[in-house]
Amino acid sequence: MTTRDRLVESAQELLWERGYVSMSPKAVQERSGAGQGSMYHHFKGKADLAAVAIERSAAAFRESAQKWLDQPGTPLERIQGYLLRSRDALKGCQIGKLTQDPQIVLDAQLRQPLEDTFKWLQLRLKGLIKEAQAMKEIATQLDADELAAMLVLVIQGGYVLASASGSAKPFNQAIRGAVSLLR
Repeated sequence: MTTRDRLVESAQELLWERGYVSMSPKAVQERSGAGQGSMYHHFKGKADLAAVAIERSAAAFRESAQKWLDQPGTPLERIQGYLLRSRDALKGCQIGKLTQDPQIVLDAQLRQPLEDTFKWLQLRLKGLIKEAQAMKEIATQLDADELAAMLVLVIQGGYVLASASGSAKPFNQAIRGAVSLLR
């Protein structure tokens, strides 16, 4: 792994754990093991590093989701597999957590990969829902776009409820409820 990659990976972790403000250049350098000044050799500054880290996190999120959504099975089975996959509900969603950071949300360059990723997920789910409706697995009177939006919101809201309660139980209940509605 190159120094640049170590810096980006460390920034990704710190953004998820602490947020933008607490992702100090010193913390990134310490976590990455990079020498002093390495960050500024590879990046213009903290915002530039954060932009690359957020884009890389968004790409990893999409890649992971794609693997689940492309599994063998019917469209409904693939959606259910994605919803029911193992997650650390108390750690939260790396992308979802970044949307709660005011410094990121106020910066269009930092926010854009997050917005694009959630739009991508909703479109991907919408496509599977339409396939499932064509196969009569999901009721055809349901609006595929609205249903896809609801599924994304169930996951993200489940993380919030888990965090608020200190328990994965609300997350798991929300996911199971969404799965039962799909049937």
